[in-house]
Amino acid sequence: MGEMPGWLDKLRKPNLSRVAKEPLRGAPAMHRLKTYAALSGYVYEYFFEGHRDVRGGREFVFSVTGDRKSWFAFAVHLAGDATADWERERARVLGDRERYAIAKLALFSAFDERPNPAELGTSVEVATGMARALLEKLDL
Repeated sequence: MGEMPGWLDKLRKPNLSRVAKEPLRGAPAMHRLKTYAALSGYVYEYFFEGHRDVRGGREFVFSVTGDRKSWFAFAVHLAGDATADWERERARVLGDRERYAIAKLALFSAFDERPNPAELGTSVEVATGMARALLEKLDL
C-alpha cells in the first residue's frame, strides 16, 4: 500500500492554526488611551480592543504597554458561570457595561499584582471567587 495522497491527509488532520477566532466586537469607534499607575510602580497605558464570546464566557482584549515602546494584547476571560451566583442572589442579570467593568478591574489587579510588564504574558481568568470580589468593589 502506498502513501496517502496529500489532499486526503489534510482532510484527516485539520490545520488548527487556520481556525480563526471570532472577531472582536464592542470597541469604541476611536480608541481612548488610558493610564493606570500600578502598585508595582509601573505606569501602564492601555486601551480596549473589544470582546468576543469564547469558551463558555467572554474574553475582553486590551492593548497594553508598560514602557510606551512595546505594545501587546492582554486578555481577561470572564467565565460564563462566574457571575451566576451573584445574579441569582439579586434576581437580575449583569449588563454588558457591568461585565466590562469586571474585566477592567481584573486588568487593574493584574497590573497591581504582577511585578513588571513582562509578567503580563498570561491572561487573567475571572472565575466565581474573583468575580464576586470585583463585584463588591463595584458596589452594585
